Amino acid sequence: MRMYVPTIWDRLTRLVLLLIFAAAVLLVVISYLPLIRQNKAMREELLRIEEEIQKAEDMNRQKKAAIESLRNDPEAVERLARERLGLAKPGEVVVHFEPPATNSPVPVELPAGK
Repeated sequence: MRMYVPTIWDRLTRLVLLLIFAAAVLLVVISYLPLIRQNKAMREELLRIEEEIQKAEDMNRQKKAAIESLRNDPEAVERLARERLGLAKPGEVVVHFEPPATNSPVPVELPAGK
């Protein structure tokens, strides 16, 4: 019975085949990398757009509720007229508050000689 002993050429052949396989895998990865990046960018854009859609739908619901309230609730119309137009019923006094002044730095005078 004869025992098989791998020669240096057998080992080199296996190494070359392994390197060829690794190069082929690397080539596939490199060729698909731009596509993977584009896919990631598109997914991020899709998420951003879906968030914008959700915000717009929330705003739409709020505006529809406000419109419905103004159509069906006289107290809501009265409150809006009081807040936005400054209207009042006869005998009532309307008080307007001024917004606070800006926080501009006030010069501080230090005593002389110190």
